[in-house]
Parts: sequence; C-alpha cells; structure tokens
Amino acid sequence: MRPAREKGADVRGYLAWSFLDDFEWGHGYGPRFGLVRVGYRTQRRVPKQSAIRYREMIKNDRDG
Repeated sequence: MRPAREKGADVRGYLAWSFLDDFEWGHGYGPRFGLVRVGYRTQRRVPKQSAIRYREMIKNDRDG
C-alpha cells in the first residue's frame, strides 16, 4: 500500500480479506478464520490476537 500511496494513489480505505474467509463458508462455519470472531447468536464481534497485531503493524507503519 505504501508504494502506491507514494506514487500518488488515492487510498481512502483498505479491507483485510483473505481467501481463507471463503473456506469458512464451505465448512459450514465450523472452523473460524479471519481477524474477528463473531458470535453467531449475539453477533458480538471480538478481535482476535491477529487483529490486534495487524492494528499495531498498521499504526507503526503510519507513525514510522
């Protein structure tokens, strides 16, 4: 993303998505993938450790 921004790309947002998210659907929502765990009953979203690390990586890159 940084090289694109440095070349003048108008980056207003970014969506972290992975091909593994598609496997969750294919396995009947048994295994959990992605950065956030969602409670199916309550729809409560809880960031996983990977989401926290990703947030720190973005913050450090922005500040750095």
